[in-house]
Formats: sequence, C-alpha cells, structure tokens
Amino acid sequence: MTSDRLIGMTKEKNLHSYSLLDPDMIIHAIESLDYVSDGRILALNSYENRVYQVGLEDEVPIIAKFYRAGRWTDDMIKEEHAFMLELADAEIPVVPPIAIDNGTLFNYGDYRFSIYPRFGGYAPELDNPDHLLQLGRILAQIHNIGELSPFETRPSINVEDFAIKPVQYLLENDFIPAYLEPAYSTLCEDLIIRIKHCYEQAGDYKTLRLHGDCHQGNILVRDENFYIVDFDDSRSGPAVQDIWMFLSGDRNYMTTGLNDFMEGYTEFRDFEARELHLIEALRTMRLIHYSAWLAERWDDPAFPIAFPFFNTQNYWEEQILGLREQASLMEEPAIVWKRY
Repeated sequence: MTSDRLIGMTKEKNLHSYSLLDPDMIIHAIESLDYVSDGRILALNSYENRVYQVGLEDEVPIIAKFYRAGRWTDDMIKEEHAFMLELADAEIPVVPPIAIDNGTLFNYGDYRFSIYPRFGGYAPELDNPDHLLQLGRILAQIHNIGELSPFETRPSINVEDFAIKPVQYLLENDFIPAYLEPAYSTLCEDLIIRIKHCYEQAGDYKTLRLHGDCHQGNILVRDENFYIVDFDDSRSGPAVQDIWMFLSGDRNYMTTGLNDFMEGYTEFRDFEARELHLIEALRTMRLIHYSAWLAERWDDPAFPIAFPFFNTQNYWEEQILGLREQASLMEEPAIVWKRY
C-alpha cells in the first residue's frame, strides 16, 4: 500500500466506471461464463462494489459482484476467495464464490467480477443469548482456520491506516466545516494517543486472517443455521476485531453479551482476554475510517444519494460528540470476561 492511500480506498478522480455498468453489460458479463440469462436483474444493497441478482433460464438466479476499480488488486481478491473456499472445505458455514475452471475472479471489458449462489436469510438477534452462543462457535472455527497461514497480500488492521491517514485525508480535503476543524483536529490527535495506549495495554496479541467486517448485516440465519457472508473487508488482525461489533450498549449489557458469545467461542478456541483492551480503540477507528470512506467515495454519484446526511453541519457536530464519548470510554477499564 502506498503512503498516500487509505486502507481499502483509492480515490478515483475521474467519473466512476460504474456509470457504464448497464443491464446489457451485466448480462454479457454473466453470459461470458456460459450462463444464459433470462434478462431479470435486481440491484442489491451495496455501495462499495455493485452487486446484482441475475436471473437465469431454467436455473435459480445467481449473485454477481462487480468490484470497485482500484480498491483491491487481483491477488488480494483471489486471496479473499481462497480464504472463503478454505473455510467452506472445512465445513464452516460461509457462502464462497462459485469457481469455474478453478477460477473465481473473472473479467469482462474493464470490469472484474465474481459470482455467488443466491442465499437468503435473516439477521441474528444480538440480544438473544443462544444466537450469540452460536456466533461464538462459528467465529472460533473461522479463527482456527485463519491462524493456519497468513495473508500474503491483503492488508492489516492498524492505527496508521484506520485512524491517522483517514484524519489526514479529511482535514486536507476540506470536508470538515472550518469552524469545527480545530476541534476535530485536536480531538483526533488525542484519540490517536489513546488508541495507541489501548494497543500497548493489549500487548503482543496473535495476528490471524479475519472476516474483518463481522457485523450483524454480514450474518444470515436460515433454518436456524448461521452463515457468515461477504469477506470483502477480510484483513489480518486480532481476533477481537471479529467480536466487538456484536457488543454494544452500556457496560453491563456488553459484558453479558460477551460472556454469552465466549461460552460458544471457547468450545473451539482459547481467547486472550487482553485483547478486550482493543474494543473501544477499534470502535473509535471504525468511526473515523467510516467518515473518510464516505469522503473518498463522495464523487461516486451513488453516495450523495445513499448518504445524504454526510458532510452536513449536523453530521460533523455529531461525529465530534460521538468521538468525545469514545475518548472517555478508552479511559475506562476493559470489559470483563467471566471465565467459567
């Protein structure tokens, strides 16, 4: 990754190539793989990439994912796919891409794309102890596979790329209102110090291949079985990165959720409790990175439509308030995991 690039983000200064991704192009791309489309296309909820359900003649529809230019290299995408296939081979419930002639990444014109089976379900209930128990079991098994070998090309989760560079980008590109810029700048300087202190408290944690973006929306429940989907943000990092997004609310609520989750997780894998020092640091970095992600994509016509709240006075005022809360939370002791 170059020094002027945020993790997972490359600024596209010209018009986005997605403007050329019309229904004919989508159908032609799918039919280049010897499928026969029935012409039905349904755009699914995705902004970083473009994802469509494509109808097929005499077959169930498939899902086609067209990758954003400049975000990941071909090798990075293939490494994500290989991780998913490795998990599926170990009978871990994920939804990997469909391989054709041993390949999972395809090209049509200027586009790179992959295809997946259509897979429906509903989101888990994070206030349901049994759901957290089952998620713990699955994530532990994913992490057992994830530690077997490292990523060779995909990046890691780190302070530089998820806090320092995003703040620099936002300040250098005039996204923050001038009257709020001093407050945001000094606050983020303080936050980065606190984030680094959290990492120091966590110590020398184990780094492994992760899902990387394991929130409620990337988990599907079907027939009482849980499936993990969308490894597009897969990176190297601490195991707690795939855990903390299941934990929110006040301290008591998070502690209860953590213990329900860990009851399942520790059936299959040990967990280093010192990683709990990273929870609020990782949450803070996600908040900062999210603002920079929106800013980096703001010249994509889909983003102002989908995120009209961004880059308004209210947005930045609320960001500052939220980040001040995170500064306080990073000063508190880590939540406690009650080992039984």
